[in-house]
Amino acid sequence: MRKNLNNKVRIISVDFQKEFSLQSGNHYKSRKSVGFIKNTLVPYLRKENIKIAEIISDYRQPRPGDRDDSTRPGELGYESEIPDDVKIKPQWIKCMNSPIWIRNNIGNPNKKPGIPYQDSESFTKWLDKVVGKPNSLDAVILIGLTADCCVFCTSQELSWRGYNVKVLSEGVATYSGSEKEKEMILSNPPFTNWAEAINLSNLKKMLKSN
Repeated sequence: MRKNLNNKVRIISVDFQKEFSLQSGNHYKSRKSVGFIKNTLVPYLRKENIKIAEIISDYRQPRPGDRDDSTRPGELGYESEIPDDVKIKPQWIKCMNSPIWIRNNIGNPNKKPGIPYQDSESFTKWLDKVVGKPNSLDAVILIGLTADCCVFCTSQELSWRGYNVKVLSEGVATYSGSEKEKEMILSNPPFTNWAEAINLSNLKKMLKSN
């Protein structure tokens, strides 16, 4: 008989959007993690009826301090690569690397986006509703793009809030796509100050532990 799945582990996908995953995307690089998430992780989670919480980005201008203008709502690059049937809704939409930065009209393709501002309280409410409070979970597992930017910033924010943060090594990539660079980042400070890298075998054991 199959063990009951651990309901105290949550998986969060960060910025797994087509702007980064498709060759036509403004920030595309060849990254092994994309195929792993789509072809290995998602089918496994679907089979086990495990859902993924999701953070995505609206990187339209204006964004003081960052001239990038991408992941525009209503355009292909904004779309998530996480299938709806394995997704916990609602998504959290951010507009800077850190997840606490939002804006007026975020995610709305028909309205002009406002200037980014920090809203820690609203992010807390989303976490409580979709992910769970820190003391109710054994761990939060991060996947997505990229380990040297938004996944890193998210791991910091969650760690500061008291979550036990893990990063699925096969499920993340660096901006460059270099596997050697990823290994170096995930196994050294400052990343290891905020999160621990695990592999798929570790994740499966965690999910099936009681």
